Amino acid sequence: MANLQGRIALVTGASQGIGRACALELARAGATVALAARNQAKLEEVVAEIEAASGQAAAFALDVASEESIKSGAKAVLERFGKVEILVNNAGITRDTLTMTMKRAEWDDVLATNLTGAFLVTQAVLRPMLKNRWGRIINISSVVGRTGQAGQVNYAASKAGLIGITRSLAREVASRGITVNAVAPGYIETPMTAVLDEKLRDAMIATIPLGRAGTDAEIAQSVVFLASDAAAYITGHVLDVNGGMFMG
Repeated sequence: MANLQGRIALVTGASQGIGRACALELARAGATVALAARNQAKLEEVVAEIEAASGQAAAFALDVASEESIKSGAKAVLERFGKVEILVNNAGITRDTLTMTMKRAEWDDVLATNLTGAFLVTQAVLRPMLKNRWGRIINISSVVGRTGQAGQVNYAASKAGLIGITRSLAREVASRGITVNAVAPGYIETPMTAVLDEKLRDAMIATIPLGRAGTDAEIAQSVVFLASDAAAYITGHVLDVNGGMFMG
């Protein structure tokens, strides 16, 4: 297992799904984890889960769709822990519909949360990483950011945009010992995908060479690897964790 003892991690969208799994796995590896999301009650449940396993964590109410919330939330995290060394930009939403019927608000909401939010959170915690000359930034993209998906032009654009941020920022901060990578999950069993009907779920699984959906823990383990010293020479990379849905 990776050793992240003494490291401070911040995970957005940490109240459920992939974000929760990342928080649990980072804590298991020894990191102290700041959990951020809108739902304070759910965050506290994850904190309790981490502490019950002898880990360290704290919850911070933060809405990545709000610049003011990001600024105040990041300030609270930095005041509490002094720095953020590992950032997992995971928070995301969907507003699926075909392009012809997509409302401007459905486009704006997804881009503001998934893309602009990740940019602003990164910006808010980057200075201590630069000063300490060490950092790990991991952006949770998606297989649809690689392949596209009908009915998801907003979501696919936001996730492709995260890949662009990843590669550009990796070039900017490499000289300061900071790596920036993305994980692109395929079809993962989470609350976000639980709403899909069985017919659609079966159709999606039929496109996966490994023949099954992935788990949030499998994404989290990839994140912990990229946060560890074992991945110190990997930057600007997109790690596809999708059972073979996309092979690029």
